[in-house]
Amino acid sequence: MTAPPDPEASTPEPAPEPAPEGAAAPAHHTVRDAVLRGLRGRPKMLSPTLFYDETGAALFERITTLDAYYLTRAELEILRARIGEIAALAGSGCALIEYGSGAGVKIRLLLDALDAPAAFVPIDVSHAQLARVAAELAAEYPAVAVRPVVADYSAPVQLPPLPPHARCVAFFPGSTIGNFHPTEAAAFLRRVRRTVGPEGALILGVDRRKDPRVLLAAYDDAEGVTAAFDRNVLARLNRELGADFDLARFRHRAVWNDAASRIEMHLESVEPQVVTVAGERIAFAAGETIWTESSYKYDRPRLDRLVAEAGFALARLWTDAAERFWVAFLTVARDDAA
Repeated sequence: MTAPPDPEASTPEPAPEPAPEGAAAPAHHTVRDAVLRGLRGRPKMLSPTLFYDETGAALFERITTLDAYYLTRAELEILRARIGEIAALAGSGCALIEYGSGAGVKIRLLLDALDAPAAFVPIDVSHAQLARVAAELAAEYPAVAVRPVVADYSAPVQLPPLPPHARCVAFFPGSTIGNFHPTEAAAFLRRVRRTVGPEGALILGVDRRKDPRVLLAAYDDAEGVTAAFDRNVLARLNRELGADFDLARFRHRAVWNDAASRIEMHLESVEPQVVTVAGERIAFAAGETIWTESSYKYDRPRLDRLVAEAGFALARLWTDAAERFWVAFLTVARDDAA
């Protein structure tokens, strides 16, 4: 299929859930307006942040265990092999900031390897999971100040106070950088650079370009877990915005767009239909899709260009044995450190 144009608007915030203590949940009307704006568009679009309610977060954790979903295994292979080098590069007494903290598996590798980490700030849109994981980590690492933040990190995030002399090291694993269109990815990384400051660093997970058959199997698994994860967005809109999507009338599609170097996830209407969302009627033609996610895959020139545009320098780059994935250690470029 022909790929839809890249969106110009920023990614909308997720629908609200109870937030951990001290964190503000996004306004309901903001979510509604963003959803309606996306569904009125051509092509129709929804933010991938909507995936991560409690059900979606649990489904994603199942996805990471599937045979076809190589990304988590490949990244963990790198982290386990290189964690000593990563910890040495991060330095003693650093403050960790994780964007999209999820279930907290990978951060434990870092916290175990680092010398006297001072603080940990997990940032995530899945409020229930964030509260649970933050409480677990605070109990497991009592010397580390754990300060969770409920936020859509695709927009600017207000962080809690950090130890004044700690080096800030951001952690953005899982190839989530691929969910941003290239100009948005560079803008996001520039915000991270400003957050960590001139002496800071970023540990970045990046999925590599590879055989499209491998990619399509990872994003449209035979077990149907990714399809359930995709359609859960519609169930969430039914529950939280009073929509009346019939999930059986939408099918999950994964498409490789070679020119753009990305996997696209879509929900395709299997027949003509009209759906009501927050009191507004939205018409679908047969075969029309809602574009729910992009996942860009990087080769070395694309990665070098992104790093440079964001004002970082590539200090180290590691890959797994099968050369499927990268973990990069980025420092702030000297010209951008002022």
